[in-house]
Amino acid sequence: MTTRYQDPLTIQRVLNTAKTIAIVGLSGNELRASYFVGYYMRRHGYRIIPVNPRESAILGETSYPSLTDVPVPIDVVNVFRAPSALPEIARQAVSIGAGTLWTQFGVINQEGADIASSGGLTVIVDRCLKVEHARYVGRMHWLGFNTQRITSVRSGLQ
Repeated sequence: MTTRYQDPLTIQRVLNTAKTIAIVGLSGNELRASYFVGYYMRRHGYRIIPVNPRESAILGETSYPSLTDVPVPIDVVNVFRAPSALPEIARQAVSIGAGTLWTQFGVINQEGADIASSGGLTVIVDRCLKVEHARYVGRMHWLGFNTQRITSVRSGLQ
């Protein structure tokens, strides 16, 4: 199921055209992965809208209890919730006219993906928004990934 929703060209198009990202399940805890993803994406120019009923504000933005409460258009709905929550989140994403439903690693639910896809949304499943951004913007080479080098021997050090 997931390879259908992991097309590299689709991922690049979404990353290059999106401006506003609603992160469902964004935590105010700086040690959580959702916080780091939101922080990273905000530093790279995206507007981050937190969707978490337990928080009033995260990353300097008002946090909303659900997607239907968000008063601005959303390009990407990024999901950090249990897979069982995805069908309802997908329904909300369709109802607000979001452009893309993007689920983080491990958030895989066929029914949710089908609801979003049938509702006209682009769907990306089981991919980390931050990792994919880093991959396609070219920043992963800092960690040794995606350098396009075949050998471990560095030129000029022999």
